[in-house]
Amino acid sequence: MNTTSNTVPIPAGWPVTEEQARAVQDELRGRVVLDEPGPPPGTGRVTGVDVAYDDERDVVVAAAVVLDAATLAVVAEATAVGQVSFPYVPGLLAFREIPAVLAVLDALPCAPGLVVCDGYGLAHPRRFGLASHLGVLTGLPTIGVAKNPFTFSYEEPGARRGSATPLLAGEPTGPEEVGRALRTQDGVKPVFVSVGHRMSLDNACAHTLALAPKYRLPETTRSADSLCRRALKETTPSDASSVD
Repeated sequence: MNTTSNTVPIPAGWPVTEEQARAVQDELRGRVVLDEPGPPPGTGRVTGVDVAYDDERDVVVAAAVVLDAATLAVVAEATAVGQVSFPYVPGLLAFREIPAVLAVLDALPCAPGLVVCDGYGLAHPRRFGLASHLGVLTGLPTIGVAKNPFTFSYEEPGARRGSATPLLAGEPTGPEEVGRALRTQDGVKPVFVSVGHRMSLDNACAHTLALAPKYRLPETTRSADSLCRRALKETTPSDASSVD
C-alpha cells in the first residue's frame, strides 16, 4: 500500500462571499452529467474522501483512501492539510472542503476511479453538493453517501438490507426524487445516497451496498474518516501556516 501526503493553499480567486459561492454553483451545476451509468459495482478502484476540522486553529485535513472494488483492500491513501477556505454556511460547505479534497486526490499515486463522498450530490438545496461539485471539477464519477437526509423527506425503507425509498424534495410542481434512503444492513438506520456526477442513482445504490458488506457506512467512508481524524491529531500549527 502507498501512502502520500500533501499541503494545500487556498486557491487564488477562491470565493469569499456567499454571493460569489452561489454564482460558482450556478455556473457549474449545468455541467453535471446525469445520463451515464457509471462503472459497474465491484470493478476497478473506488476512493473514499472525507475531511476533518480544527476550528480553533482554522485547519482542515482531507483524506482519500483507494480501495480495490472487488476485495475492498486498501490500495493507497493520502492526506492534505490546509487552512479553512470558506466560512460555515449551510448549503455552501463544499467551498470549505473542495481545495483540500482536490489536493488529496492529486496526491494519490494512482487513479481514484469512482469517488464516494461523505455527503451529498443532487440531494442538496441547490442540487449541487460536494459530490457534484467535485465530479464536475475532476471529471470523475462521484456519488454522495450521507448519514442524514438533510432537508429532504422520505418514508422508512423496509427492514432488510437493500430496501430503499425515494429521498424527496418538495417542489412547487410536485415532489422530486433527489436520492434514496438505502438500508445497508438489516434493521439498521438507512444511509442517504445521491448522484454526484457521471452515475445513475440505481448504480450509486448498488455501489453503496457493495461497499457496505458488514456495517452501515461504506468501507470507503469508514476508511477515509479514520485516516483524516488520525491526520488531524498529528497536525501542528505550522502545518497550516506553512501553506500561506
